[in-house]
Amino acid sequence: MKRICGYLSVPALLIFGIPYASGQSAVDINVGLGGAHAKASGSGIDSASSPTNAFGTCVPSSGDSFCQSTPSLSGVFMGIGGDVMFKKQFGMGAQVNFQPARQDYGPLQYRETFFDVNGIYAPIQQKRVALRLEGGVGVARTGFSFNSSACVGSVVCSSQNEPVGSASHFQVHVGAGVQIYLTEHIFVRPQFDLHYVPGFRDQFGSNVVPAGTIWVGYNLGHNQ
Repeated sequence: MKRICGYLSVPALLIFGIPYASGQSAVDINVGLGGAHAKASGSGIDSASSPTNAFGTCVPSSGDSFCQSTPSLSGVFMGIGGDVMFKKQFGMGAQVNFQPARQDYGPLQYRETFFDVNGIYAPIQQKRVALRLEGGVGVARTGFSFNSSACVGSVVCSSQNEPVGSASHFQVHVGAGVQIYLTEHIFVRPQFDLHYVPGFRDQFGSNVVPAGTIWVGYNLGHNQ
């Protein structure tokens, strides 16, 4: 809950920190569910059991029995976002897409998060549907952790997830979505996104990350 509240503060600061420029302004708040993908890098990490190279880099299929392959980027992503449309066709917004559950990364675990702030252009606006194009910049953050366990005798055992570091990269983001109004204020928006993250090959096998999200939101001033 603390992590989600932290993510929520990013779009909230943007939306509620900007007063209405005119009576034509409209505000969207939304949550989403989707996924993102980047291929595996083909590298590996030795497990904690390695006597000489614990958590060090290694080459899979090299004969090192402790070497574990690193994965592709995949799994479910949640999204929290919002935007302000200053005019009917132009606005700006912010969104955070993150993995709610950690994923395996060789002997480690990871959680990926994309933060971005975007300009928005809506070239097509109808009463019940709108085409939205957006582009902006942000940060891609990969947080790494390690599961450890300990026992006192054979009765009391505990396990905990220990952070071991993170990697953050500048990213460029573009997206396109169709916003469909179910009522005057409630909408769904299927959206395709593309993240270009220089240096992302340090964690995965590509700097280009395609993603898709289904957003559900509420419009505080449907200005059709």
